[in-house]
Amino acid sequence: MTPPPAFRMQPLRMIGGLFDMLSGGGGGELIAPEKALKGRSQKMANIDGLRHYVLGNKLEEVPEGFKVAVFGNGCFWGSEKGIWRFPEGIHSTAVGYCAGFTPNPTYEEACSGQTGHTEGVRVVYDPSKVSFVDILRWFWEAHDPTSGMGQGNDRGSQYRSGFYYFDEDQKRLIESSKEAYEKQLGRTITTEIAPASDYDKYGGLWYFGESYHQQYLAKPGARPYCSAQPQGVSLAPFEEWAPKDLVEEYAPTLPDGFWKTHAPRKGCSVVNSPNELIEVGDW
Repeated sequence: MTPPPAFRMQPLRMIGGLFDMLSGGGGGELIAPEKALKGRSQKMANIDGLRHYVLGNKLEEVPEGFKVAVFGNGCFWGSEKGIWRFPEGIHSTAVGYCAGFTPNPTYEEACSGQTGHTEGVRVVYDPSKVSFVDILRWFWEAHDPTSGMGQGNDRGSQYRSGFYYFDEDQKRLIESSKEAYEKQLGRTITTEIAPASDYDKYGGLWYFGESYHQQYLAKPGARPYCSAQPQGVSLAPFEEWAPKDLVEEYAPTLPDGFWKTHAPRKGCSVVNSPNELIEVGDW
């Protein structure tokens, strides 16, 4: 009898590690586009109509007026969970493969390093309830953005840090916050920052991961694994680094109390946090 997907994750991670070793995925260089796997035209199976395991909304839909953020900061299981627990404004999170060159890659292919993708998170959010800046702050604080091709024990281009923007405001906020956080850390940030449109010629920035990876940490039998390496350094106050003309529109919605209570801690604490949303005022 084949075990449920939630119970197959540990072997899959081990298989991914084997692909790293055999296929060069653990190397320190990004594969050239012309050398990447050819991929396929078929979309990932079992994603159409799939609903978020915790939030209940369809993963693919983007309601009118909502926006999208896409980033990668290590193993996507923990990266996703931190965002879906935001108290308000998150319509859905999903895990997948972003910023690569192979159309519709599989997990095993992405693990091989031969597609150019990094494990990523796609966030659909309501900007009237949660600021892009809050998502951005969580991204920085939830990993080590100076670690090059990998996070912790997960090494290879498929674990590289990256944030991919859909408009000029996102670009400016990402770049300004990077400059501030780099000074705070005292080390060079290696995070990849690029427009989503750069990947149109490869079929698009984003491809959904397999259904069994979606909200994995919330499912029965999940193994609490996370490779991210939060540095325990809080991003400087928004007003100190934000472009002046964006301060009013993108002011953070999450208060200082939220960050004091729920910010990422060293050791990737998010994996052992409750699956449910953080209640408004629970800080």
